[in-house]
Amino acid sequence: MYTLYHHPFCPHSRFVRLVLGEYGLDLRLVEERAWERREAFLVLNPAGTTPVLSVEGVPAVPGVGVIAEYLDEVCGIEMGDRRLMPSSPAERIEVRRLMAWFNDKFFEEASNLLVTERIYKRFMNEEDGGGPPSTDVIRAAKTNVRYHLAYIGWLAQRRNFLAGDRLTYADLAAAAHLSAIDYLGDVPWIEDDAAKAWYARVKSRPSFRPLLSDWLAGVPASRTYVDLDF
Repeated sequence: MYTLYHHPFCPHSRFVRLVLGEYGLDLRLVEERAWERREAFLVLNPAGTTPVLSVEGVPAVPGVGVIAEYLDEVCGIEMGDRRLMPSSPAERIEVRRLMAWFNDKFFEEASNLLVTERIYKRFMNEEDGGGPPSTDVIRAAKTNVRYHLAYIGWLAQRRNFLAGDRLTYADLAAAAHLSAIDYLGDVPWIEDDAAKAWYARVKSRPSFRPLLSDWLAGVPASRTYVDLDF
């Protein structure tokens, strides 16, 4: 049994949930509001960020990149053709490059900004950075979403999946970040048919179903969020 300390709309947490779902691993979710800096959570991850994976008999596994590598080390080989990290060095480089693109660059420039301004700040105390959302930050983040979506579309036009011929961590990373902001209605799907078609394929996978059931009181999901044929 794996325990994941997460927030439902944390893009990094969503990525880990998708990976665990693809591998068919039992998962217990513990919601963590990282901005509260709960002492017991800081023991698990002194950086104070989600996600953190807890597995009996091993130290806490903190951070999206460390968790991805850990799961590949302990589960990857036995998954055979379902392994989410390729076996060849060249293919692994491309998957890791795209994981970094989405989990670092896309996160910093778009998904984390939108989730923080439109979701997290609703629950944060003023001293923790809560308050009204910044329209300037939201505007800049939504502009950045457009060029990330165009890059996804460019990749999707040239490959079966983002990193190559089959589903990998790269696809789940991109889809996780898009899913969080699609809930908010901040993905301009009309601008890129290739990106939209790729996302529809990934979104239709069984591993995605738990994410599509997430909801937030007072913030209704966009029309496209749960629609598999959007």
